[in-house]
Amino acid sequence: MSAATGGGREAQLKHTGLRPGWTTGACATAATTAAYTALLTGEFPDPVTITLPKGQTPAFALAAESLSGDCAMAGIVKDAGDDPDVTHGALVRATVRLLPAGSGVVFRAGPGVGTVTRPGLPLDVGEPAINPVPRQMMRDHVGVVAARHGGGGDLEITVSVDHGEEIARSTWNPRLGILGGLSILGTTGIVVPYSCSAWIDSIRRGVDVARAAGRTHVAGCTGSTSEKTVVALYGLPEEALLDMGDFAGAVLKYVRRHPVDRLTLCGGFAKLSKLAAGHLDLHSGRSQVDKAFLAELARRGGADEALAAEVAVANTGLAALQMCMAQGVPLGDLVAAAARDQALGVLRGAPVAVDVVCIDRAGTVVGRA
Repeated sequence: MSAATGGGREAQLKHTGLRPGWTTGACATAATTAAYTALLTGEFPDPVTITLPKGQTPAFALAAESLSGDCAMAGIVKDAGDDPDVTHGALVRATVRLLPAGSGVVFRAGPGVGTVTRPGLPLDVGEPAINPVPRQMMRDHVGVVAARHGGGGDLEITVSVDHGEEIARSTWNPRLGILGGLSILGTTGIVVPYSCSAWIDSIRRGVDVARAAGRTHVAGCTGSTSEKTVVALYGLPEEALLDMGDFAGAVLKYVRRHPVDRLTLCGGFAKLSKLAAGHLDLHSGRSQVDKAFLAELARRGGADEALAAEVAVANTGLAALQMCMAQGVPLGDLVAAAARDQALGVLRGAPVAVDVVCIDRAGTVVGRA
């Protein structure tokens, strides 16, 4: 494979031959756009086109629609592409209702969408489990529709998923304290399919492309947010970016055999805490955040026994991080250092300098080593 074939996340996906799909957040945004358009014009756009955070403009066919008075509902069947996603085929609905001027956009959890009941997630307790990026996507599209058709943009959006509560039993939502259904997720709007063998092969090709292009510094990233972070930190070009997803071990083992001068590993705090604890596969179905391990790291960082005990029973890795940050314990740096130690162990003395960057969901750096 030559450098001319290109590198980075898009090239890896193309190499796998796997078909990408759409997140629940993208489906909810499309449903909201169609329903609000119908509320203002009397007609549902079908298919309905939306703009994703990276500029793609997919079109979605409507699977359900209804219009009555000041309410409209549209439904989209989620297509997860070739990813074995439990929500593939689920009907995601958005019901919109006009609100008084100045109310803004208000989100509600309908049937099949969960509610947050514990701290440690990127949403407050009591909020519908509609994550920040999908919320922003819906707000943005409401604004576009309002400007196009003379609306005020003040809207209640109730997102629901048919059979969502049943589907959620196959996810980690109940364990995280998200009760009543699924979460509406997605940072790019696109589901990247991870067939283990195909994706690991694409990682290897990504390293080959970077080396052929003369890149001496490459970065293994867990997703699009971490890619943005390393580009901002180091100015790396696309062909130096490896979308390692959950396969940290695949990156390290291939770079051990095909060294580069410098390897940066960047990802969410919780995922990298798994690497720090010795897991090379970071998928939620195959490894979990070890709170006892985090508590021990916190002790090494100066946490007293009361704080360590809180970390050991924290709802999420993010909650543990926030507890420690509030008391000046550098848990992010400690996790980054432990993850770097694990990486160096896998590299077995290969001539590769390693640094690790931990980020939160917004892409803010919370730990480095």
